[in-house]
Amino acid sequence: MERWISLLGLGVFVGFAYLISTNRQEVRWRTLAWGLALQLLLGLVILRLPLGLKLFQGLGSAVGWFLSFSDAGAEFVFGETYTDHLIAFKVMPTIIFFSSFIAILYYYGVLQWVIARLATLMIRTMKTSGGESLVCAANIFVGQTEAPLLVKPFLKDMTSSELHAVMTSGFATIAGGVMAAYIAFGIPPEHLIAASVMSAPAALAISKLMYPETEIAVTAGDHIKTKIEQPYTNAIDAATVGALDGMKLVLNVVAMLIAFLALVAAVNGILGVLGPMVNLPQLSLEWIFSLVFAPVAWLMGVSWADVGQVAILLGKKTVLTEFIAYLDLRTLMENTAKVTANQAPPNALPTLTERSQIIATYALCGFSNIASVGIQIGGIGALAPERQHDLARLGVRALVAGSLACFMTACIAGLLI
Repeated sequence: MERWISLLGLGVFVGFAYLISTNRQEVRWRTLAWGLALQLLLGLVILRLPLGLKLFQGLGSAVGWFLSFSDAGAEFVFGETYTDHLIAFKVMPTIIFFSSFIAILYYYGVLQWVIARLATLMIRTMKTSGGESLVCAANIFVGQTEAPLLVKPFLKDMTSSELHAVMTSGFATIAGGVMAAYIAFGIPPEHLIAASVMSAPAALAISKLMYPETEIAVTAGDHIKTKIEQPYTNAIDAATVGALDGMKLVLNVVAMLIAFLALVAAVNGILGVLGPMVNLPQLSLEWIFSLVFAPVAWLMGVSWADVGQVAILLGKKTVLTEFIAYLDLRTLMENTAKVTANQAPPNALPTLTERSQIIATYALCGFSNIASVGIQIGGIGALAPERQHDLARLGVRALVAGSLACFMTACIAGLLI
């Protein structure tokens, strides 16, 4: 029954995107059909095909094993008790290590080769332009402000629909460095990798449904014929610059966690005082999120008993950041493991079924939060100042599109597990 609800949810999310489309008459249904087909095909290979499942589980294990090497650096710097402070001394060093590794891959051209192959697949099947396809493919590996660097010379001439697609793909995926952090949390790496890959075609499909192309794109129908600038002198330079970039990301994440968690505590403190005055003693941000996002969680195929908890995760992801939501998901997964192992009474801790854990993992895997709107407007706007007004105009709509892409990916997962 829950699988049928996931299928219903997929239809509802696509239908909602069509309802708020800027030009329904210009929708290219081939793009939507191929976007959904690629999503479903990837989902079938990863979640249903035994060989594909084993392959991605092996890939996930290999990634987890590789990232564990960051522990050597963390232990040397922080001592043997570094795991006592998991976020600061284990998760954050993982971001630095993986950022350095990604830079080395970029220096040797490996990353560009993979991105180009993925972009070609989307160009030929979905008939999207070279520029938006390249950025969408890049967003699987790098961040929402780094991916547009690949098409910097073309940003100023992009159509509004292309810009919308560029922003949407940034909202619908996460960067490799941040993914490494979530793997360090204990989130299954095979599902994180699958979610980011599956959301890429969904992002293009839903973007073109909500903001159809009505102009002629400069890079329509082909690859981008441009030489990508090599920012590194050699592999050592790449490793060094990558590590420094990772450190900047770590500082941003730490600052965000401190500020946002403190703000949540402050808001909950105020709501805790106001709640009894209006006969709502349970009033809190979590309670509000559990109501507002409950329909979304249910439509993704989450079991009714888990809808409230997953709705809270979705709310925190959208209003705060997916980092905080994944931290909470990690806690719920640990609680479930304790209850399953009879280390805690069944109703003593909030838990999630394995199905709900997987669906939540897919739904949260994207930068689609309010703060990211400002990040994209500022980051992409710095690359193309003449498009600042367009970016601001498209920001909220692209955020909605990115969120819908993540929800669609979660629906596909719910349909197949």
